[in-house]
Amino acid sequence: MRTEIFFVRHAHSTYTPEELTRPLSEKGIRDARRVTKILESENLDHVVSSPYLRAIQTVEEAADYLNQDVILIDGFKERLLPSAPLDDFQGAIRKVWEEPSFHWEGGESNVDAQKRGVAAMLDLLNEFEGKRVAVGTHGNIMVLIMNYFDSKYGLAFWESLDMPDVYRLTFNGIDLVGVSRLWEAFSEEEESQ
Repeated sequence: MRTEIFFVRHAHSTYTPEELTRPLSEKGIRDARRVTKILESENLDHVVSSPYLRAIQTVEEAADYLNQDVILIDGFKERLLPSAPLDDFQGAIRKVWEEPSFHWEGGESNVDAQKRGVAAMLDLLNEFEGKRVAVGTHGNIMVLIMNYFDSKYGLAFWESLDMPDVYRLTFNGIDLVGVSRLWEAFSEEEESQ
C-alpha cells in the first residue's frame, strides 16, 4: 500500500540560540503561506511536525485547512550538531557527513541522529499506512532520513536545499519508491504567472 510523506523543511527563521522557540521571520511567514498552497492541493490526511516552533509554524496553516491540530513528533526535530556555537558551521557539517560516527561535543553523530529520525519515520509509515502526511522538519534530519532509504541523498543534496523546501516521498510499505520536489515546481509556476 502506498503512503506519501511530504517532507517540509521549515521556512526562514529569526535566529535565537533557543532551538525550541525560534520563530519564523517575516520572509519565513510569507513562504509558509506558499507551502500551505502546495500542501492544500495534495489532499493531505494528517500534518505532523518537529516540536520546534519554526517547523510547526511552517505547516500549521495546512493543519488548520484540515481542521486538525499539528501532531508533534520529537524524532523529527533537528539534529544537535554541537552544544555550543561553532565558528565554521559548514565545516562542522562536512565533518559529520565524512565521519558518520563522529560527533561534536554535546552533539549527535549522523549515525545517532539518523537512527532517531528513521525510528520516527518507520513509526509514521506504520501508523499512517496508505495516507498522505505532511511532516514539518529540518534540513539535516530530513536528509539523514532520506539517506537511510537511498544513499544518494547526502551532503551535496543537503547543500542544495532551499528554506523552505517541500519533497514528496512515496513509499510502498517501507520501501522508498519515488521522490519529487514540489517547492521548485511551485516557485517556477508562481513566477511565470
